[in-house]
Amino acid sequence: MKKTNVPLSRRLFAQSLATTSLSALLGGLHAGGALAAPVDSFADQAEWEQKYDADAALQVRRTVTPLLSQQTVAMTDAAILQYRDLVARGGWQGVPVGRTLKVGSSGNPVVALRKRLMVTGDLDEAAGFSPIFDSYVQAAVQRFQARHGINASGVVAEQTFQALNVPAQDRLRQLELNLVRLRSQSTNLGARFITMNIPAAAVETVDNGVVFSHHAAGVGKIDRQSPVMQAKVVEINFNPFWTVPASIIRKDLIPKMQADPNYLTDNKIRVIDKSGAEVPPTAVNWNSMDAVNYRFRQDPGADVNSLGVVRVNIPNPYGVYMHDTPAKGVFGDDYRFVSSGCVRVQNIRDYVAWILKDTPGWDRDHIDEAIRSGARIDARPVAPVPVYWVYVTAWANDGIVQFREDIYQRDGFGSTVAALQPVMQPEDAPNRDPRAGVVQNGLLDPMGDD
Repeated sequence: MKKTNVPLSRRLFAQSLATTSLSALLGGLHAGGALAAPVDSFADQAEWEQKYDADAALQVRRTVTPLLSQQTVAMTDAAILQYRDLVARGGWQGVPVGRTLKVGSSGNPVVALRKRLMVTGDLDEAAGFSPIFDSYVQAAVQRFQARHGINASGVVAEQTFQALNVPAQDRLRQLELNLVRLRSQSTNLGARFITMNIPAAAVETVDNGVVFSHHAAGVGKIDRQSPVMQAKVVEINFNPFWTVPASIIRKDLIPKMQADPNYLTDNKIRVIDKSGAEVPPTAVNWNSMDAVNYRFRQDPGADVNSLGVVRVNIPNPYGVYMHDTPAKGVFGDDYRFVSSGCVRVQNIRDYVAWILKDTPGWDRDHIDEAIRSGARIDARPVAPVPVYWVYVTAWANDGIVQFREDIYQRDGFGSTVAALQPVMQPEDAPNRDPRAGVVQNGLLDPMGDD
C-alpha cells in the first residue's frame, strides 16, 4: 500500500484513511518493501547485531507539521477511526513484564513483543514471529519508543513495558480527549508562533504553517506545574539577573542554607534588605522564615545563574517565563519535569535568533556578541510573538501517532477527573511523584520574579 499524501480537506482525508489499515496510518508501510528476507528462524544465528537497512517508512522523523494545526486535527481524527476499528477487533495483547529485552534475548516474551509491535505498525508483519530479538525488532522498539517520548535505546525496560501494555481502549480514549483540545486550540494562531507542549516537554517554532525548529524543554515538576496559557514574547533579556521568588526562598533556599552556609556565596547570590542595601548572608536567621523579608539576587553568568544567559520575557498572570539553563544535561533525559513552572529551552541561541530574525541589528552574530559581553542587554522583537503552552498527550501528524505520559493527571482516566479541574498554578499543585521537588544539580529552579 502506498503512503497517502495529506490532502487539504480534513473530511476527505479522514474518509480516505478509514479505508486503510492501522499499519498504514502509523508507519506508511508498503507491502513487501521493509525486509530483504523473512525473519522467522534464527536459531543458529551467532551475531544478532545485523545492521540491515531500515525501511524509511518505519523511521520516526521530526515532524514539519505543527502540533497546533488543522493537519494535526485531521490526522488525529483519522487515527481515532483506526483505533476504534482496532478496539472493535480486540485491541492488542500485552507483553509479559519480566527481564529486560534487547538484541540477543529469546523466548516467548519476544514473540509477544513482535505481535504487539505489528499491531501498531512499528514492525512489518514480514518480520515473522521468531523468538529471537534481532535487529528488526530493535528498530521497531526504537520506533515505538520515539512515538511515546521514550529514549530510543531499542531496549525494552520498565518504561517501555508500561507503554506497550496500555490497553488499546485507553489509547483510543486518550486520542478522543486530545482531539477536543487540538480543535479548540488550532485556530487563529498567527503566521509565526511558538508552541510548548507540557507532557512532551518540547517546544516548536512555527513559520507560515511549517515547523521551523524543535527544542527539548525542561518543564514544571508535578508539585510545581507549568500552566496552560497563552502569552507573547515581548522582550529578550541577555545575561539576566535572577531574583529568587518567595516560594523558592521558602521551599529551597532556606533548606539549602541550613545544609550549607556557603551556598549563597558559592552561587553568587546577593542578599538585599528592605532599604536596598546589600547585607551578608549571616544577617539572616536561617532557622526561621526570616529570609522571606529579604531579596535574593543572583549575578549574571552562564556558569551559575539559574537563567543561564537568556531569559525570554512572556508577561502572564503566573509569573513564569522561558530561559536558558547552566544544567543542560536535562535535555538528554526522558524525564524533564524538573522546574518550578518556568520552561528551560534547549539550543536557546537558535531559539532567540528565530524570535528576533526580523528585528534589525539582531542576527545570530550580534546575539552571540551580546551574550559574550556579559553585559545586561535587552532586545525587543519587532512584533510580539505569540506563545502557546498546551497540554496534549496524544496526537497524530505526518503519518505518525504519538502518545505521552499524562504527567499531571489531567486526562481524567484515574480516580479523579483531573481533566475537568481548573489549571493549577505551579505553587498550588499537589505532589504526586517522588521525583518532584528535587533541586537539580545543586541549582535553584526559576519560577517567577515575585
